[in-house]
Amino acid sequence: MDRSSGEGRLAGETESVDDAVELVSRSRDLGSVSVSSILDGNADSRIQWADPDGLELVGRGVAVRFTADGTDRFDRIRSQASRAFDRLTHDGPAAARPRAIGGFSFHDGHEPAAPWAGFDAASFVVPQVLVTRTDDRTWLTAVGSRANEAEDRLEHWHDRLTTQSTTGPGASPPGVAGTRRTTSPAEWTDQVETALERIAAGRLAKVVLAQALSVDLEGPIDVPATLERLGRQYPNCYRFLVAHDVGGTFFGAPPERLVSKRGDRVETEALAGSVPRGETPAEDETHVERMRADAKFQDEHGLVVDAICEQLAPFARDLTVREQTIRRLATIQHLQTPIEATLEGDRHVLEIVEALHPTPAVGGVPPDAAWETIRDAEPFDRGWYAAPVGWFDAAGDGEFAVALRSGVASDETVTLFAGNGIVADSDPDDEWDEVQLKFRPILDELR
Repeated sequence: MDRSSGEGRLAGETESVDDAVELVSRSRDLGSVSVSSILDGNADSRIQWADPDGLELVGRGVAVRFTADGTDRFDRIRSQASRAFDRLTHDGPAAARPRAIGGFSFHDGHEPAAPWAGFDAASFVVPQVLVTRTDDRTWLTAVGSRANEAEDRLEHWHDRLTTQSTTGPGASPPGVAGTRRTTSPAEWTDQVETALERIAAGRLAKVVLAQALSVDLEGPIDVPATLERLGRQYPNCYRFLVAHDVGGTFFGAPPERLVSKRGDRVETEALAGSVPRGETPAEDETHVERMRADAKFQDEHGLVVDAICEQLAPFARDLTVREQTIRRLATIQHLQTPIEATLEGDRHVLEIVEALHPTPAVGGVPPDAAWETIRDAEPFDRGWYAAPVGWFDAAGDGEFAVALRSGVASDETVTLFAGNGIVADSDPDDEWDEVQLKFRPILDELR
């Protein structure tokens, strides 16, 4: 059936979720083995997800896919997934349960054109084969439309993963042949000044403007190896990879959690305001103290905290804003405020994702005026950049990151994205410099 209809479907089948297709899941302990072959090749959909707390998911193939577009895409994904999970029988530990993994585009009107070919406005897959790693165990899970199909798939991949030779060091960086910008410094200055005029007129309080950087590579990129290097460099960040059987591969190492939901407990954070790392701890502190004392940084950060609390309030029985801290990464430091909530009633994580996206850290305040300014100013499609990417399960629990520090790879080109918040006293030159700093995490791993 046509995927644009928004119906889930089994890989290689024509039935939709409405056609009473049963799904069966089987799991077994995998032990300590390399799972790199799950991400080999480009014939199948492949996913990878890792959070800072130790959960890692690596999947291949499509047991069932959910896609949607338009303003109701969150509801449609949730509805499709509910029908599919209702017909799924899982025989295995809860940690190894099947999960739907994927994400959303930044704009609901997104069209999947290059470099975003294959990336719908909303797309999630329950993989046919899924490896789940926690702090102490590794599980292999296989999903099929019949018990014997799931068991055969489980046996095949268990043998393949446990008998393959141990892999050596990951592939070397592909090298950078050149870069091309979508936005020149003069165009950037015009965009920032336009935003400042709207802020001065009272139409905006803040807007996040972004740039795209097209990187021509000297050779083919091994995205899983690039992501592995990013994980070593940024161990306290998320890591994700989404590769469809057609189109490019979206990947990144974002620092920002959008939301984590476990039962009725929700965790999120405000991450806004940034300065470079110093050469020494003393220089680090000098940059941090400047940021803490700067009204621009504090105002920008406060806008994000207030907006998140306002967006969560309709769902929450109680809401706690923790003390502001500093998030230190390899090349940059951010103001960070953790926010926690206890939910009122039974909620799905996608309801919280929809309420929070986009946070003022990637969109602006007020949201509608910020979105209008972004559409007017940016000469490229954000695609899935700065949008929710993550996973959810049959219970409606899950975790999503904001897809920052990210890029989409296709052939021997990687398109990188980075942005910065514009507020009343922003300086175009300073904002330009800060955006270039945010390109560095991935760009450094390509050289």
